[in-house]
Amino acid sequence: MIKDGKVQVVSKDLGGPNGIAFSPDENYLYVTNWDVRNIHHTKTLWRYEVNNDGTLRNGKIFYDFSFTEDDEALDGMKVDKEGNLFVSAPGGVWILNANAKLLGKIVTPERPSNMAWGDEDGKTLYFTAHSSIYKIRVNTGGKFTWQ
Repeated sequence: MIKDGKVQVVSKDLGGPNGIAFSPDENYLYVTNWDVRNIHHTKTLWRYEVNNDGTLRNGKIFYDFSFTEDDEALDGMKVDKEGNLFVSAPGGVWILNANAKLLGKIVTPERPSNMAWGDEDGKTLYFTAHSSIYKIRVNTGGKFTWQ
């Protein structure tokens, strides 16, 4: 249901925003960015603090993927129950904790794009790629129970 029918700009910081996800407590908004405004095509993951009214503040680069060698863009992203980020980035799905520490990488046969949590316990990460759909079981999962 649409409340008032008005779309509002909350940020113009990024040159190529794509994937978007909230932290489990919704205090932070994460956005993947492939900025083509410069020759280097920077690939950055941004984090914003979310105000009570839904506006954003203190947008900063959370993790910089620009060191990766290829031209693949950042794409979809999901956050698990513990606040870890699963980010579609060059070479697979990169897993970062809430302090921007790289925990690991799921190497994929094709470049991943969008993702969703699935299965009854929410511990399966499904993701699309150029020509296929894949899944992998993870320890934490991201299916939230609403009460």
